[in-house]
Amino acid sequence: MPFPKIDIIFKTLGSTAIKREERGTVALILEDEVPEENPIILNGINEIPDNLSEENKEQIELAFMGGVKTPKKVIAYVISKGTEQDPTNYTEAQKYLETILWDYLAVPQIKSPDVLPMATWVKGLRDNKDMEVKAVLPHCTADHEGVINFDTDDIKVGDKIYTAAEYCSRIAGIVAGCPLTMSTTFQVLSEVDDVPHLTIEEFDKAIDEGKLVLMNDGEKVKIARGVNSLVTTTKDKGEDFKKITIIDKMDMWKSDVKRTVADNYTGKYPNSYDNKCLLITSVQAYNDELALQGILDDSLPEYNKVFIDIDSQKNYLKSIGTDVEGMEEQDIKKANTKDKVFIASNPKFLDAMEDFKINVSI
Repeated sequence: MPFPKIDIIFKTLGSTAIKREERGTVALILEDEVPEENPIILNGINEIPDNLSEENKEQIELAFMGGVKTPKKVIAYVISKGTEQDPTNYTEAQKYLETILWDYLAVPQIKSPDVLPMATWVKGLRDNKDMEVKAVLPHCTADHEGVINFDTDDIKVGDKIYTAAEYCSRIAGIVAGCPLTMSTTFQVLSEVDDVPHLTIEEFDKAIDEGKLVLMNDGEKVKIARGVNSLVTTTKDKGEDFKKITIIDKMDMWKSDVKRTVADNYTGKYPNSYDNKCLLITSVQAYNDELALQGILDDSLPEYNKVFIDIDSQKNYLKSIGTDVEGMEEQDIKKANTKDKVFIASNPKFLDAMEDFKINVSI
């Protein structure tokens, strides 16, 4: 009998989602003398090599500070420092990062002209190369869910003042270490003494413009709202796509399903209707477990369903010359689609509690 292993794998992935995904990987591109061992893969600050500059050691430490949790890993790719005659070249670092798994990228020494090209590269990884990665970049109006536009300068920590670029590693560590059941909104940066003070209207404007900014509430400094740079919504990308926590959950779902199907199903079973139904049942079990974990919303029975994508299957059948006009829906579901599998799902991801209205009667 086929498929029991896949069913178990999907259930396990669902039941352990919070534990597995609450600590992500931060990738850093650092400018320094390029070491013999490059990239540098670190599981903690005690593994930071001595041959890095003090500035870059600090950047790794900032990433490892995390938030609720610390990142599980920091991958530092070191490139040579650019000059006016020989500008910084990110090509080799980018080629390497396209071949490994990571969650959030920061480039603390990036110059203004290189910010948008770096954002464009990250957007391309998500949109065209099927990689669930994100970047934290300074003053970057990317208008995309894969780029966090960190927009606070003059960050005072003790006697030192940091620019937005210099603190992107810290923000990347916070979002990479944020559990899936929480958001980064109001996450406290306890080491920060002060940041520029904005009015409520100025905060609202910045957030509406897709900027992640820090605020001083009079007692502590914290993230004003956990948003990415997406501003322009569409039918396919609604308001939910502006939230960092929602994108993290979407990325986890996509990564889990894609990897499990590739490892345990692709090429291993006949493409029969029965086997398609077994796969649907397995992914449904995953969705059900995520709902139990508080990652998916199961408040309505039509949420989180997995099913054969009738429209896509119908269009494919037309493309190979099958007359579908007189076919019933069940006939379309059971039709031979050669090596193609068309499955869809409608997972509803739960957001964190952020906006409160409390009425008090006296």
